[in-house]
Amino acid sequence: MQVMPCTPQRTFALSAQDAVFLDFDGTLAHLQDDAKSVCLADGMALVLEACANRLSGALAIISGRDADDLAKRVPQAIWRFGNHGLRALAPGEHSGNRIAAAPKDLIDTFSNIANRHPGVHVEPKGPVLAVHYRAAPSVESALGTALRQVIDAFPDYSLQHGKMVYEAKPAAANKGACLLKAIQTEPFAGRRPVMIGDDTTDEDAFIAAQSAGGIAVKIGEGKTAARHHMPAVDDVHALLREFATE
Repeated sequence: MQVMPCTPQRTFALSAQDAVFLDFDGTLAHLQDDAKSVCLADGMALVLEACANRLSGALAIISGRDADDLAKRVPQAIWRFGNHGLRALAPGEHSGNRIAAAPKDLIDTFSNIANRHPGVHVEPKGPVLAVHYRAAPSVESALGTALRQVIDAFPDYSLQHGKMVYEAKPAAANKGACLLKAIQTEPFAGRRPVMIGDDTTDEDAFIAAQSAGGIAVKIGEGKTAARHHMPAVDDVHALLREFATE
């Protein structure tokens, strides 16, 4: 992957013929020490709905959050893909398909490791387990080492390191696979896919969007497969407000 330089001028534009996929945490909403406090800025819900109208409904939030949790934070009138794409909520749908939990042995193993480090906690999200250490950043290395030592015992799972979180994910929990499936169906089919995200969990979707002839936009610094870049959440807001009022 390449390291994208910080470019103050936007090098792409949205079109009413696009299919737009947006990450939530760190992309649409600013990161917070407490993930439960993350929310859209004032007015952004209306902006998202206006963008969805311009796109004839082809706008979706694609997040690692559980779909029911995500549904509390974004407008009900738009598509929402939660649990890294494992659960989908169509516009107007309040609660989607239920999915199996992670294996009990994996939950117990990760919980035992987390309990060794004050400030670290495990969040089950269906079959995905998120181990948050935002309240204890100094444990990043030791925590990662311990989790990597046990993940091999669960062959369908891999460990992914994001912003102040480690996630144990089954192979099916993949934002890229979710995006590619979505663009085969209405209202996303036949449109240029645009993926905007900020974290390692968005990289699969960046690759998928670009492989399908679309574009990918990385928010913030860091190694990425995305060919476009914007510095911060506020730049995403500006882009969407501009598009909503064109």
